[in-house]
Amino acid sequence: MKSSRLARSMRHGVLALVLAAAAFAVPGSSVEPTDVELVRIKRAGGVSVGPDVIWILAVGSDARPGQDMLRSRGDALQLVGINTRTDAATAIGVPRDSWVSIPGHGMQKINAALYFGGPQAMAGAMANLTGITADYVMVTRFPFFEDMVDDIGGIEVHNPRRFYDPYLKKDGFKAGRIHLGGYDAMAFPRIRKSLPGGDFDRSANQQRTLRGIHARIRSQADRPGFIERGVMTVLKHMSTNLGPAELYELAQAVAQVEPAKITTCVIRGRIGATAGQSVVFPDVAQARRLGSAARHDATLKGC
Repeated sequence: MKSSRLARSMRHGVLALVLAAAAFAVPGSSVEPTDVELVRIKRAGGVSVGPDVIWILAVGSDARPGQDMLRSRGDALQLVGINTRTDAATAIGVPRDSWVSIPGHGMQKINAALYFGGPQAMAGAMANLTGITADYVMVTRFPFFEDMVDDIGGIEVHNPRRFYDPYLKKDGFKAGRIHLGGYDAMAFPRIRKSLPGGDFDRSANQQRTLRGIHARIRSQADRPGFIERGVMTVLKHMSTNLGPAELYELAQAVAQVEPAKITTCVIRGRIGATAGQSVVFPDVAQARRLGSAARHDATLKGC
């Protein structure tokens, strides 16, 4: 046990040095195109969470090449809580077509919040729905996501049912334990039309993908240089308002999460129509109950 703690401590020390060096070696987004945006969000007044819990809103951006990633429609919306004391984590998935209140813009689909007001509006819309204001919003382009998964050697996920998509995956994904390379890891959580639960099942697949990525990183973390190379790769493509010390603390929190202590849930709802468009009317009572249950310890005991 002591040797394991010592090894972990040494890895964290190396990671801290890498991040500190990156502050000088990687000047923002001038080295590579910006494919990841990590933005610190100031908490709204009156929001209270436990001191050991960090909340990160993960968003996949639909931005096309040349478009502003922070002013495009969002996809793959997952509110992730990490408990730095217990090493537990939870993810609350939100269907992208959920009809919610966006600060300053009235009722809209939640994926439009990024387009209307950037990360602050996206965090505000999620807070209106769940009662939790994220500490950070992380926005990623899907091509970079593919490259990242390939770089770590792919991931393993458990797929509960076979499904396919004529455009993204003609031969489909078989049921059971499957390996996903970069492209498949992008397609697996984006397909919805052939899933019986549509947006809700897609959000659950997004959570399975996040679990797979975390498990892969945990399994390779002891390999010399694996974490450090990954951090440098991300930093070369990242724009952020965080300093090296805060980046280190955030990376440390993610790396320490124990897979057995990860819980997930997707906010339910019903499909309907309003303002001339198909939307999801989320179960706001359930969303608030999940937010209340997970706010202080990043743990859910059920949906």
